[in-house]
Amino acid sequence: MSDNKKTWIIGCGDIGRRLVDLYTDENISGIVSSTESAIKCKQHSIKVKILDLDSDYSLNAKDFADANIYYFAPPPANGAKDTRLKRFLTKLTINPNRVVLISTTGVYGDSKGAWIDEDTPINPQADRAVRRVSAEQILQRWSDANNTNYMILRVPGIYAEDRLPIARLTKGFPIVNADEAGFTNRIHADDLALACKAAMESSTKNHILNITDGNPSTMTDYFNHVADYANLPRPPQISMAEAEQTLSAGMVSYLRESRRIKNDKMLSMLAIKLIYPSLAAALKIKK
Repeated sequence: MSDNKKTWIIGCGDIGRRLVDLYTDENISGIVSSTESAIKCKQHSIKVKILDLDSDYSLNAKDFADANIYYFAPPPANGAKDTRLKRFLTKLTINPNRVVLISTTGVYGDSKGAWIDEDTPINPQADRAVRRVSAEQILQRWSDANNTNYMILRVPGIYAEDRLPIARLTKGFPIVNADEAGFTNRIHADDLALACKAAMESSTKNHILNITDGNPSTMTDYFNHVADYANLPRPPQISMAEAEQTLSAGMVSYLRESRRIKNDKMLSMLAIKLIYPSLAAALKIKK
């Protein structure tokens, strides 16, 4: 960044490492929860600290003063509140410059396949989406109280060549019939990193943006496309009723929701051009 502000990535996993690769000669630090993640971060020249965000930890507030903070850590696995984010923010006794938070498009719930945008009322149905709403509200209230600013990015399914459901396809797990499958949305991991950086550097503030490629399709279409790309058999199809009895609760919760999400606000406000504007553009079928 041209202003030479300190940059922190809280929850510096795959997206954090892709984000760092977009910078040059930057003083970037990360917080991770495991030694494995720390090793990967160091390979990207990230100064890293291993920290349990659920513990009673301490921070040097001066390290975060006027800093650019990317908060990518997920909420806890249980409960209705994002206690991790709340605890972290309470430790920032000196204000950062901006916080960019990754949330989820799951906060909209099921729109029966209708097109929606950022003005669509939220209707979280899955527990994980409820916790993401909590995170958004915690950050907004904290920013208002501390006279700082934020950007909230609502993100759908993330994919990349090394983030594909190859193991699931190899094992022959089924997917819902094409005529019963709802619409899902996605963003390539590299494009998400690009959007995160643009959100941090944007002259606008305190906005919520949907970060998608704007080309939704059904979950069945997604798995079929990945299978073709990987030269694997397409997965067998079963009815939704069968899926509810045989697939994991997490997968079923995804399948029960159908929505198509517009990305006009992201494209105009962040002024970015997606590297992969569609699944087909990213996963060209191997010959």
